[in-house]
Amino acid sequence: MAVTTFAIIGTGWRAEFFWRIGPALDGLDCVGMVSRRPQEGLPVPLYLSLEECLRSARPDFVISAVPRTVAPSLVVDLVERGIPVLTETPPAPDLAGLHALWHRVGGAGLVQVAEQYPRMPSHAARIALVRSGVIGDPTRADVSSTHQYHAVSLIRAVLGVGRRPARVRAVRTAAPLADPLSRAGWADPVPVRQAVTTIATIEFEGGGLGLYDFTDNQWHNQLLTRRLLVRGTLGELSDQEVVRLAADRTIIRSPVLRRQTGYDLDLTGFDTDHITFGPDVLYRNPYQGQRWSDEEIAIAGLLADMAAWTDGTGPEPYALADGCHDHAISLAVEEAAGTGGPAEVVAGPWG
Repeated sequence: MAVTTFAIIGTGWRAEFFWRIGPALDGLDCVGMVSRRPQEGLPVPLYLSLEECLRSARPDFVISAVPRTVAPSLVVDLVERGIPVLTETPPAPDLAGLHALWHRVGGAGLVQVAEQYPRMPSHAARIALVRSGVIGDPTRADVSSTHQYHAVSLIRAVLGVGRRPARVRAVRTAAPLADPLSRAGWADPVPVRQAVTTIATIEFEGGGLGLYDFTDNQWHNQLLTRRLLVRGTLGELSDQEVVRLAADRTIIRSPVLRRQTGYDLDLTGFDTDHITFGPDVLYRNPYQGQRWSDEEIAIAGLLADMAAWTDGTGPEPYALADGCHDHAISLAVEEAAGTGGPAEVVAGPWG
């Protein structure tokens, strides 16, 4: 079996996902990491320069998992060498950076973006359900789960609006909120901090409304629920429930059900099996037996698709044009929240 190899630039917490998950996939192997300084305990060879890594490891593609301020220059360098790149989100720090990056590498066909949120099992199932037409044509999507470009990616995916221009309005407020958990773990004692909430409306040209709602540390603070609502012409999907017009005088409520193994006397081990709506399977875990979290499953799928795209056997995992448009809209959200006025997102050079 042919093996596709990759290397990672960066050694932070995002990079860890890639080197840990990649080798667990058939036909994929991490052959090196690039860091500016020595690191202990890495499971793959460490190189102190990109040049050394490319010369010695000869990866088929490279993952850029470095801060957004330095990522564009690395992406340009790799593209000029003819090497496919999977770059972390966002592709560049600001709108000028997005335009500059696209001008340098947009036509090369060598850059993909590591946007994993639409691939998470629950989100992938919801997107499949909306696309099935059960709630008619989607007209509105509310996302209160993750921030900026990730939330925009979900909104665009469920609405199916592509890379349309948009008008954004936003407000920002602050209120005290207990903050018991962060990436570093549990806080003891639990502090109460001022938490900033940003709420924005995103009106897409040609129809489609997105509602963006994010509060500081919503990723980790389990006091804050994650919510996703999609309204269509025939009903709504709200988290794990669908209400729809099935026929004249017939309104039906139906659950979206996730089968998770390992509970009670199910001795097959804790794992995600599948997600269904009635008799229809919306999502089936392709990595059963790995016991991966939703984030890990999504990243595994991203890596597998990147390998297939690099080999010429699969479609783009997440195009640079989409990553640029996601961030352009998220920048407009920040602009509108800061000024109090509307912000316009015009068609970018990425089309």
